[in-house]
Amino acid sequence: MGSDIVINLAIIAIVVATSLPLGRYIWKVFTDQRTWLDTVFEPIERLVLRATGVSIEEQDWRAYVVSLLASNVVMWVVAFGVLTVQARLPLNPDRIGGMDPTLAFNTASSFTTNTNLQHYSGETGLSTFSQLFVIVWLQFVTAATGIAACIAVFRGLAGNRLATLGNFYRDCARASVRVLLPLAMVVAVLLVWQGVPVTYGGASAATTVEGRAQSIARGMVAPEVAIKQLGTNGGGYFGPNSAHPFENPTPLSNFVETWSIAAIPMAMVWTLGHFVGRRRLAVVVFATMLAIYVPMVVGATVWERAGSLPLTAIGVDHTAGSLEGKEVRFGSGLSALWAVTTTVTSNGSVNAMHDSMTPLGGLMLLAGMWLNNVFGGVGVGLINMVLYLIVTVFVAGMMVGRTPEFLGKKVEAHEMKLASLALLWHPLVILVMTAIACVVWVQATDPGTALGWLKNPGPHGFSEMLYEFTSAAANNGSGFEGLGDNTPFWNVATGLVMLLSRYIPIIAPVALVASLATKPATEASAGSLRADSVTFGTMLWGVTIIIGLLMFLPVAVLGPMAEHLSQGVMR
Repeated sequence: MGSDIVINLAIIAIVVATSLPLGRYIWKVFTDQRTWLDTVFEPIERLVLRATGVSIEEQDWRAYVVSLLASNVVMWVVAFGVLTVQARLPLNPDRIGGMDPTLAFNTASSFTTNTNLQHYSGETGLSTFSQLFVIVWLQFVTAATGIAACIAVFRGLAGNRLATLGNFYRDCARASVRVLLPLAMVVAVLLVWQGVPVTYGGASAATTVEGRAQSIARGMVAPEVAIKQLGTNGGGYFGPNSAHPFENPTPLSNFVETWSIAAIPMAMVWTLGHFVGRRRLAVVVFATMLAIYVPMVVGATVWERAGSLPLTAIGVDHTAGSLEGKEVRFGSGLSALWAVTTTVTSNGSVNAMHDSMTPLGGLMLLAGMWLNNVFGGVGVGLINMVLYLIVTVFVAGMMVGRTPEFLGKKVEAHEMKLASLALLWHPLVILVMTAIACVVWVQATDPGTALGWLKNPGPHGFSEMLYEFTSAAANNGSGFEGLGDNTPFWNVATGLVMLLSRYIPIIAPVALVASLATKPATEASAGSLRADSVTFGTMLWGVTIIIGLLMFLPVAVLGPMAEHLSQGVMR
């Protein structure tokens, strides 16, 4: 157990170290400073902008948000259209049919919102054309959308009587071409080197050792896996995602993909420090996130290594930890690291089945998505942390009897209303929709056959439904896959949750920082609250835990905690 924790901490340390230069590079890209990659990628950026014909004039926050929403509507319509008629399109060697309308609605909503929740199995549900021109395309542009929104927030925080926040189309193109593309190319080459397939051919026919015919799915896997990890997308080419040996064949590929999940979310924190000119603030925010993330990794590793209480009770020796639903080539330790990392970053990819994790290990995954601000998805996770920064400043100001200020700007009622709207939406939609799902399931004439959602009607079944809406609301995409989710109810319900939970937490913070940007910045005085101090970081940690998790305590008790206690009684 101790060695697993050491290995996991070492991997985290490597990601943290490499995030520093990456954060500086991202800052240079979005502040028109020269980088050594400009010679190759700047002409591609100009070509993309010319080809789309969009205006790159400076935009105020309303125009910026309208451009973001308009582009995402176009993405959704294109994705829905392709998915429903993919049987008639080229690059379909396995003759896969079009998607059912409710499943297409869910899939288009999922990938347009950077959630990548999958109610289908990739190798049998999508043609090569759909994988490349819907999935991979959206994994670039939706990740770029999150980065662009975050950059607009940074500009607002750094601004002084600022009327504009940049141009969405230019920011999105830069994020796609000059941040995501070069990293994806490197990661894809490394994955191909490790054995991840890249082919336009269809499934390969093989003969097993028993002499039986077998069809082995393959395709353009490496490019999709690279951008799914770097863009905190998470949608897998195969149903088992990165537990599949064609997506993640070796320990080295596992390390590369783990790094890819967290690198950009961590780097964006350093980018914030560069934008506002306060490196110590970035250190405080980063340390606060680490102080939540690392204990979650350690806790999940300990619980997964401890194994299953029911198996222990009947005398089964499982000294290697709880391996049900896990790949032996990764073991329980690396599976726990991946599971926590993918849920705190809104990535959602898996290298083990989350539904098979121990109850308290699974609780760590839910907690990461309930908070939704510990590094988080590319761009959007840090936007959520900015909301917690504003709330912490407000609480601290009220405690000492001063007008709350952040970066020299007064935080007033308008900003607090916007912050409250974004923060309260997350628990509201998760809890309400989970309650509706429970009522619908219980009131069915014959739940076992009419809906067929749950094979585990106890606390674990409740956790499966809770996890599905939590994942949808957090733009994560992972799941407790014991839930039968490819039904009209789940397709439509989670589709709507994904759409609303993507754009409300973007629009409200952009409007908030736009309000701050128009205000004059005042010089710090002896009575000013320093946001770059250890005291403030400690308070930020406390506010994040209390506000982010307290409202979920009842459902945590009904689900994972009740399951853990019931296993303890069995023991």
